[in-house]
Amino acid sequence: MTYVDGFVVPVPKDKINEYKDLAAKAGKIWMEHGALAYKECVGEDMDDKGFCATFPNAFATKPEETVVFAYIVYKSREHRDEVNKKVMEDPRMNEACAPDAMPFDCKRMAYGGFKALVDL
Repeated sequence: MTYVDGFVVPVPKDKINEYKDLAAKAGKIWMEHGALAYKECVGEDMDDKGFCATFPNAFATKPEETVVFAYIVYKSREHRDEVNKKVMEDPRMNEACAPDAMPFDCKRMAYGGFKALVDL
């Protein structure tokens, strides 16, 4: 079974291009260090349908924000730990992700590691 790191990030709509540039750089680094897949997805159909919470509601986004859902796929938890160690030691990552240059509020980002329950 694969392992996935998942992220949900409220991003100001006027900074989505900056976020995309950052994500492209980060994704390249993750893939070079062995990730199986790297996806960054911007919210498109997020209307409240009345039967469950929406990401904008769950993250209390402001009208000028959208939500990015991202995930990275690995072979296993051990593989994830190996890849992430290499990524965090990569100087390009420190340069790309300087806290004062992020196009979103890092404190509002949600993150978690997930063992695949169903893997088709």
